[in-house]
Amino acid sequence: MDLGLAGLTVVVTGGASNIGRGIALAFAGESANVWIADRDEAQARRVAELSPERVRCIGCDVTDPASVEGMTRAVLEGAGRIDVLVNCAGWVMDRLFLEKPRDEWEREVDVTLWGFVNCTRAVLPSMIERAHGSIVSIGSDAGRIGEYREAVYSGAKAAVIAMSKAIAREVGRHGIRLNVVCPGLVPPQPEATGRESMWSGELAGVLASGEALAKAVRAYPLRRSGTAQDVADAVLFLASDRASYITGQTLSVDGGYVMV
Repeated sequence: MDLGLAGLTVVVTGGASNIGRGIALAFAGESANVWIADRDEAQARRVAELSPERVRCIGCDVTDPASVEGMTRAVLEGAGRIDVLVNCAGWVMDRLFLEKPRDEWEREVDVTLWGFVNCTRAVLPSMIERAHGSIVSIGSDAGRIGEYREAVYSGAKAAVIAMSKAIAREVGRHGIRLNVVCPGLVPPQPEATGRESMWSGELAGVLASGEALAKAVRAYPLRRSGTAQDVADAVLFLASDRASYITGQTLSVDGGYVMV
């Protein structure tokens, strides 16, 4: 199926590592022009080198409105438009609620929720002006069911899902769609993980052993973990005009972990 993504301008926040990296490269593979917006510029440049004709990178801290506005202006000046925004930047530390220090709560909300708000608000005016655009945000099943040891992150992702629906109702008349993709377990690959990734620190040890991963996937009906490509395929479809009558929806790409 030709998704008609060739030549579109796509911004992927958090596109330097893991799922974001896979999404950026998948769009590039469809001949879209991709801008990776990430605070880890060194890792973003490594991704851009894999598809130098299609991928550019720009430093951006999604928690800082001024940084996001600057990134948006730079893309609009360089490309003339933004057709697709993928809100992929996120952060979580797996820990019991009562054991989490406040700085972890705040970082989870700042990156996961305020990052979504800042980036979505920044791109909407130009999309409304052109009466066309698609915003696909990476959610989480934690935001659908509430996940053990991820209370604040669950709340932040639930907010991303709810706000995507609310904004979709507001801007649908302008030809703009918002949808959410909730990935299942996608183990990080070392070569795809930058130093700013949440998987580069303490969280990396959670699935360090093959035994731990095997135990985790037993919770999934398809009995396997996901890949960045699994998630990217869903994102590309929802971003494309092949999904032109789909908005305000949440799709779990999780091997059947959540069925709602």
